[in-house]
Amino acid sequence: ICICVIAVPEWVSCKKYEPNWESLDSRPLPEWYDSSKIGVFLHWGVFSVPSFINAWFPYSWKVDHGQAYIDFMAKNYKTNFTYADFAAQFTAEFYDPDHWADIFKASGAKYVVLTTKHHEGYTLWPSKYSSNWNAMDVGPSRDLVGDLATALRKQDLKFGAYHSWMEWLHPLYMEDKANKFKTRTFVTTKSRPEREELITRYKPDLLWSDGEYESPEEYWNSTDFLAWLYNDSPVKDTIVTNDRWGLGTNCKHGGYWSCNDKYNPGVVQPHKWENAMTIDSHAWAYRREAVFADFLTPKQIMLTLMQTVSCGGNLLINAGPTHDGRITPIFEERLRQMGSWLKRNGEAIYGSKPWVHQNDTITHDVWYTTNKGYVYASVHNWPTTGRVVLGALKYSTVKSVQLLDLKDSLTFTEVKTSGSTEVTFPVLNPDSDIQWAYVLKITTK
Repeated sequence: ICICVIAVPEWVSCKKYEPNWESLDSRPLPEWYDSSKIGVFLHWGVFSVPSFINAWFPYSWKVDHGQAYIDFMAKNYKTNFTYADFAAQFTAEFYDPDHWADIFKASGAKYVVLTTKHHEGYTLWPSKYSSNWNAMDVGPSRDLVGDLATALRKQDLKFGAYHSWMEWLHPLYMEDKANKFKTRTFVTTKSRPEREELITRYKPDLLWSDGEYESPEEYWNSTDFLAWLYNDSPVKDTIVTNDRWGLGTNCKHGGYWSCNDKYNPGVVQPHKWENAMTIDSHAWAYRREAVFADFLTPKQIMLTLMQTVSCGGNLLINAGPTHDGRITPIFEERLRQMGSWLKRNGEAIYGSKPWVHQNDTITHDVWYTTNKGYVYASVHNWPTTGRVVLGALKYSTVKSVQLLDLKDSLTFTEVKTSGSTEVTFPVLNPDSDIQWAYVLKITTK
């Protein structure tokens, strides 16, 4: 018998979900996710040891036989060196999860998603389904997942677990793939029980499913897994999920939509969505060959943030830790810069909703949100004339305009030809640290 209690969050349901998309897609998305707006993504694993080009190193080297990878290995490693040999060098000796959590808290993010297992199959926790290929048995000799989850929760941050269904080089997966996914040995003996172990042991607030793209959802039996997750798992009422459950499910089924990497449609979507993007414009994992110009500037990050939130999405901003457990200064700086901006302008972001316009109709680097009855206009270039025209904002509706972080209201006038609003920006003290994007708080009549 299911007894509902009235004083519970609105997303908690006594409904029994059936293993089909009609039923599963009817599950409300837990409210914390939409109001959070910002998360940090971490790509960390054995691929962080070669730290060359991207996290797909083993696939690019051993399956695609990429010449750059072959040359890299020939130049730097002995002839019979295998990918598995890298695991002993995944040492994490400088890994301080409390320090990481401090950085993520300072970034203004509300949740953190860690790659607990990427497509290489190495688990960052001591999984009994990944014997001798996990962070306890080889490499750091510690539970990297559990340590981070604990540190994040001490900072009141939500813990998210990325987990890949597939493993490129696992013999059982390769056998199922050779059988055109008509057999499911890898799923039933490895991937599914491993995923349930992850959920049961660490009780994540978010499951970022991936590695589904080579095969249909029937192979993964994704609907059955989600029915267990939503009905019987220890996080059944609180877990947030994405949409990567098999071929054809992206942007269609699951919790929120992650669609494709760096998804940023520029317009409001009919469903909650996420823009998973990278600070390093070329890769998800740490790269030793990266140069300064490869990293997004703070201004680029703030623009991406406002575009995403204005259109109803969440931003999941990625950093790549090193094999020895460091968040390098460039990643830390960008995250802290985002946090300093959010301290001044967060009311335009957290808990906000899309306004009737997302992008301004005249000044195209202006993006809108609304929150608690106010309209917020994010201006991404300080106007050279000292004035900005807001074509989407009718003068007749405006009561006052304020630049966040400044006390005084701004002067605004009507553009007679269009009825839109022209706002005069203040003359700022040269020592002012307002930068990157400038948010106008607008009170309407």
